[in-house]
Amino acid sequence: MQLLMLILKKVELIDELIKKLAESGVKGGTILDGTGMAKTLVDMDDLPMFGMLRHILTDEDKERSKVLMFVLKDEQVMTTRETIKKVIGDLNVPNTGIMFSIPITYVEGLGE
Repeated sequence: MQLLMLILKKVELIDELIKKLAESGVKGGTILDGTGMAKTLVDMDDLPMFGMLRHILTDEDKERSKVLMFVLKDEQVMTTRETIKKVIGDLNVPNTGIMFSIPITYVEGLGE
């Protein structure tokens, strides 16, 4: 089993993505709201920043994200990755997202 994580910067695609994932057989997962590190840095009063840099980093839409987590059987991982890429496009394009998986050695509570 694997934990597949997606940090989705294109939050406007979340509904379409969830629909396509369900159609491909992914029936469960967790979705969290995320905020980028740059937003937190901007909010620190003791951090010196130049006006233009602060303006660039405070763009709310650039810092919003959705964090999606899926516990998948090994045979589901490739299909899930392909579905995600079909919906959101090339992850190498800036401000698209980051996807990775981590092997799971123990899981309980999946109802299987």
